[in-house]
Amino acid sequence: MQLKHEAGAPPQGGEIATATIPYLEIRNIQKSFGGVRALKGVSLSIEPGQIYHLMGENGCGKSTLIKIISGAQPADGGELLIDGKPVGHLTPVAALAAGIETVYQDFSLLPNLSVAENVGLTQQLVAASGKLARRLDLTQMRQTAERALAAVNLPTSRAFLSTRTDELPMATRQLIAIARAIASDARLVIMDEPTTALTKHEVDNLIGIVTRLRAKGVAVLFVTHKLDECKEIGGRAVIMRDGQKVAECDIADHTKAELGFWMTGKVLDEARYRSAPKFGDDLLSVDALSLKGAFANVSFSMRRGEIVGITGLLDSGRNELARAIAGVVPADAGRIRLDGKDVTPRKPADAIDAGIGYVPEDRLSEGLFLEKPIEENIVVPVLDRLRGAFGILDGRRSRELAKRSVADLQVVTPDVANPVQSLSGGNQQRVLIGRWLTINPKLLVLHGPTVGVDVGSKDTIYRIIQRLADEGMGVIIISDDLLELLQNCDRIMVMRKGEVVETFEAETLKEEALYRALVEETTARTPQ
Repeated sequence: MQLKHEAGAPPQGGEIATATIPYLEIRNIQKSFGGVRALKGVSLSIEPGQIYHLMGENGCGKSTLIKIISGAQPADGGELLIDGKPVGHLTPVAALAAGIETVYQDFSLLPNLSVAENVGLTQQLVAASGKLARRLDLTQMRQTAERALAAVNLPTSRAFLSTRTDELPMATRQLIAIARAIASDARLVIMDEPTTALTKHEVDNLIGIVTRLRAKGVAVLFVTHKLDECKEIGGRAVIMRDGQKVAECDIADHTKAELGFWMTGKVLDEARYRSAPKFGDDLLSVDALSLKGAFANVSFSMRRGEIVGITGLLDSGRNELARAIAGVVPADAGRIRLDGKDVTPRKPADAIDAGIGYVPEDRLSEGLFLEKPIEENIVVPVLDRLRGAFGILDGRRSRELAKRSVADLQVVTPDVANPVQSLSGGNQQRVLIGRWLTINPKLLVLHGPTVGVDVGSKDTIYRIIQRLADEGMGVIIISDDLLELLQNCDRIMVMRKGEVVETFEAETLKEEALYRALVEETTARTPQ
């Protein structure tokens, strides 16, 4: 099959024959921001009861397209039709009323509201034509929330319903956002990176939800970078590059290599990035580290230049372990030694002083200052080092450091003075990694290093990780992306219910064996 470069021209073969009127038609949609053309005449038909995967590198126009469909942004040109009738510009409330529900990558939950309010509010908002100046039906809200939460296998107890969403783990918030989308009689559910915070077990749960939606005639549009999940779910692949639709096909008919090539314009494979590692002296020793309610008696060591992966299900304690090593949530007991010195951090500043850098799981809420310039985001850990004799920041040195970091990590931007929110997800992630490289860390802890990052940016980030390890840095990767761990790590530790139950040599490990270790209830040896 040949790659089509004209927007809206699908490859031949694998077409789904249908005589029905499409639920939603997108015809020649165009959108520009200043002098940048984000969409260059994109056309797409959404059929009832079909699954679509909208793919492409960050910055290709995917997010702009779904914002136009969901009413968050107007198009500059083109036409939208629902059930064959032109609808003009959709507003968010009009899109909801038409049956278009969207789960955005940042979930768009209201953190100060309860689970029940977040799930059930949209339904009453649409019924009131977007006007909140009315008395809410709390009984109906609770009943709506109970049905939707049960559909995604979340608790329906009054205690859970009344819990504020900002008190819940990221993965649970992801499922709440999905529950909100299916709480009403949706005809199209758009999910923007719906599995970024989910483990394999939870992804299987989501696939079951999607299967039930499809059986009810609901169309589902995934915006995703995870080709394995797309292949498992099945349906149509809609591939964009540089603001255009370059391919559309049945996803079962084509390999991940083909899909990756259309997305990036270059050949990508699944070979290991790790090649002939050379380890130095002992670097890190973690001895009986414990945090009540999270993990207990975790012990392991690593050498200079070694990459160690840590994985597990949501309740395994892997996330809390990452935060304890970085001093974000200090451990209750145990000891961390770095270069032979006791450095057990009680706060993040202790970890930074010891030479431990930490890239958090959620770059949007925990990592970046989105409205601040790229430069400020990079140099913030070393501001004291950049101050002159009178405590005034040396702007020239700050810019030079930021520019070196941008060049070194291949961040695509015309100016480090631009706000970091102007960057694609992959470039934002590289800025965050660059921030912690400014402290010249001995150990870099990467918590979900490629969450929400496209396949091309993943390749760049993986090569950066390998280079850092080759230069003698110790790297810990906490991830639920099993292929990511297998491609990049020397050893992989599996956690279950707060304990390390197994350690594998990554080079000879198969993904199936690693997944079995995640979900098995029998404990194995604890690594030292």
